[in-house]
Amino acid sequence: MSEVLDHGFDEALISGYLDGELTQADEQRIRLHLEDCATCRRPAYQLLRIREAAMSTPFPVPDDRQWDETPRGGLSALLRNLGWTALVLWLVGLTVFGLWKMLTDTEHLVERVLAFGVWLGFGLVFVSVAIDRLRTYRTDRYRRVLK
Repeated sequence: MSEVLDHGFDEALISGYLDGELTQADEQRIRLHLEDCATCRRPAYQLLRIREAAMSTPFPVPDDRQWDETPRGGLSALLRNLGWTALVLWLVGLTVFGLWKMLTDTEHLVERVLAFGVWLGFGLVFVSVAIDRLRTYRTDRYRRVLK
């Protein structure tokens, strides 16, 4: 937390001075104060060194292929599509079976209706998102943007 020093200004102004975010009047006031006050000049110099070290630290940028989630080969694409197809068919079959079971077996009907309502809600949201994604897939300008 910043605190007001004995010098009549908030010590956060020193950080603002180093970042170049002060008004001209505040910047001049802090610059003149730092020229005269060794007590404030030391932490200001340390902050400046930390800032320079942070700004000069290299950040390795990963290769675009590292972030690419598309299948790398034809067999991989085929298996992924078959996997999604199997999951969708299983989900549809499970839903049909659950509906049939709910309608034919009246024992614990309330619990089944509540459980089915939750799954139905998630399913409808999923289908809604899938429909929106499929509609915008061909016209999505950012589809091929890697970064």
